[in-house]
Amino acid sequence: MKIFKTIRDSDIGSLAVEPNSFLERKPSRAIVFDEGNKVALFHSTNKHYHKLPGGGVEEGEDFETALRRELLEEIGCAVTNIREVGAIEEYRNKFKVQQISYCYIADVLGEKGIPHLDEGEIAEGFVTEWLDLNLAIKVLESEKDIEDYQGKFIQMRDLIFLKEAKKIVAR
Repeated sequence: MKIFKTIRDSDIGSLAVEPNSFLERKPSRAIVFDEGNKVALFHSTNKHYHKLPGGGVEEGEDFETALRRELLEEIGCAVTNIREVGAIEEYRNKFKVQQISYCYIADVLGEKGIPHLDEGEIAEGFVTEWLDLNLAIKVLESEKDIEDYQGKFIQMRDLIFLKEAKKIVAR
């Protein structure tokens, strides 16, 4: 999968010192379209940023299996028609994490269900919002004053993914 960008602390205005080594993480995320052609954004109401749904690949899972599980958990949706967008590599010095996020486009399969959020997601006040793709891009573009360290990486990463997806669906 093509890597679009590598994001480092300097890209988000952080001065965190680069560690000697990084823990590797490879999550799977998606731009999910519903029947009305709206995309799902996961909104952290407490930390004031939006992100694409998805998350870590667990032991014994491949990227697609992890993606399907995460989408059911976070936005309550089964998906179909999964296609690749690309990947973004992040070096988060503060947490000593090198993350390569693999992004896909998918379509909701059947009815939207109820998300099953974990304690951390509940604590951050995550809610699912369904927005037109152009509006989703504008929302992330407008989030310039994010204070949360990880939220800054997420905003930059997911904005790139949304813009790349727009090119793909326009074809």
